[in-house]
Amino acid sequence: MSRASIIAPSLLSADFARLGEDCLRAEAAGADWHHVDVMDGHFVPNLTIGPAVVRALARVLTLPLDVHLMITDPWTYGPKFLEAGAAGIGFHAELLVDDLARSDARTLLAEVERQGARRCIAINPATPVDVVRPWLDDLDMVLVMSVVPGFGGQAFMPDVLDKVRTLRDEYRFEGDIQMDGGISRETIGLCAEAGCNVFVAGSALYGASCMETEIDEFRRVVAEVAA
Repeated sequence: MSRASIIAPSLLSADFARLGEDCLRAEAAGADWHHVDVMDGHFVPNLTIGPAVVRALARVLTLPLDVHLMITDPWTYGPKFLEAGAAGIGFHAELLVDDLARSDARTLLAEVERQGARRCIAINPATPVDVVRPWLDDLDMVLVMSVVPGFGGQAFMPDVLDKVRTLRDEYRFEGDIQMDGGISRETIGLCAEAGCNVFVAGSALYGASCMETEIDEFRRVVAEVAA
């Protein structure tokens, strides 16, 4: 099955003093999505942005806003990000620890689907991939973290590629698989070869001397793998 390759620069590495302008620069450089890392200081040890910022960005940007909720209560805040203009909502499998959380997750996934947005569950590097297996029929995308979430600029963990292979080869998941963390021209080919088709990159793109050249190089490497 052929899947579209999607490059999603992460807002976490953008210039927050000129956030809208920097995101428009990513659009002009050839990005496909904007990846929006939302952190609450509880699920991960950092704080980033809320629905008001997404709403403001949605007014000026044309590409989809892919919202990754690294927060302890996505059930309350997920709908708020949808209302603000998110094109996709992802929350973490590590939260699915009891019947109440699983019920809340089903409610959120149903609401995301009702609004025509992308349904996603994310897994941390230490989380076994089989945690998401019961949810795959209700997902459009699985997000595999290749760094410990919370901060940008970390090194890629290659061991997580086995999770991607399991999703594709054993579980036969045909939706999108997104890799987030440490993506660069040196690592994106490994991810594509394993079965990823959505690539989140922060510092490698926003920190590049020419983002357009870097995105072109990402696409070239992915195309070589697919050939």
